[in-house]
Amino acid sequence: MMLSLSAWMTATALGPELQQRWGLTASQVGWLTTIVQLGFVVGTAVGAILNLADVLSSRAYFAASALLAAAANALLLLVPGYGFALVVRFATGFFLAGVYPPGMKMISTWFRSARGLAIGTVVGALTVGKAAPYLLKALGGPSVTAVVAGASIAGLASAVLIASGYRDGPYPFPRRGFEWARVARLLKHRETMLATGGYLGHMWELYAMWTWVPAFLVAAAAADVSQAAIDLVAFGAIAAGGLGCVWGGVAADKIGRPRVVNFAMAASGICCVVAGFAFDGPFVVVALLTWVWGFFVVADSAQFSAMVTEVAPPDSVGTALMLQTSAGFLLTMVTIQAVPPMVEAVEWRWAFAFLALGPVLGIMSIARLARLKPHARTLS
Repeated sequence: MMLSLSAWMTATALGPELQQRWGLTASQVGWLTTIVQLGFVVGTAVGAILNLADVLSSRAYFAASALLAAAANALLLLVPGYGFALVVRFATGFFLAGVYPPGMKMISTWFRSARGLAIGTVVGALTVGKAAPYLLKALGGPSVTAVVAGASIAGLASAVLIASGYRDGPYPFPRRGFEWARVARLLKHRETMLATGGYLGHMWELYAMWTWVPAFLVAAAAADVSQAAIDLVAFGAIAAGGLGCVWGGVAADKIGRPRVVNFAMAASGICCVVAGFAFDGPFVVVALLTWVWGFFVVADSAQFSAMVTEVAPPDSVGTALMLQTSAGFLLTMVTIQAVPPMVEAVEWRWAFAFLALGPVLGIMSIARLARLKPHARTLS
């Protein structure tokens, strides 16, 4: 998961370089990330409608998708301009849809009592993978070739590892044939929809923060702060979520998922607003705040998926995960593109404040789920 998902934010990390190369506006730079989200949304929607995660072999689906995503990412080195870059970035997101949701289902076959920690570790790996391009850039300089090629080689290694070494665990989900009605049934399944509602609140904030926090750091940095230092802080702000995911998994297995996800959403929502007050402070304070924010902004992510594996009908878990992630990533396209207009309106100081709306609504949805049934209050 970590190796394959490193392809997700290669163009995002290289935004300033690609902006200069192709003469892009801030909105166009945002689309280099948004189009990956769109590709992922289409990929997960197709996977959900066709029940791919519940019909196909998880190992084959994951490995083939990782290989194709790595190839699509590598094509970024060959495209002649911005339009073609959008096409290959869309393809990268489309194929990564066959990595992320199936991966969560795959790890769930190995765990029951510690499923929160297990899925938290997988999403933590995903988070570090998405931060990896910033580390590659900080270590190797602003080289488009080094960042893109490094991520594609990692994706190839991911495909080989899964194809050659993975097998399902002792708690497999039942496999059923294709059913057109499966998605419709899930849309009427209240527990699944409430868990998805919490996930949507979380996603309203997450990718907008991940996409634009490097630009926020550039705006907040003093003249004597080097670009390499900013890239390392940006890497830390995203990668800190890897630790957050593991913490969220451990805590959720002990005290219940609703408490953990609501605490994490409250903490990250507060950071959306506090970022404005810290903006003119010492850069080290801004950096530490973004690391705390990065820790909590994704600490709850895996637990929404764990909830779905526990409350959705057992023969539809893969499709439910596809549906959840498809809706969540569709929403991220709105908030990623909303940040540049917010910067124009209120400058970087308060540009992130509107993201706090997502955690507020997410907390409300999970509170309803926790009140619904006795088993939904623990979800462990």
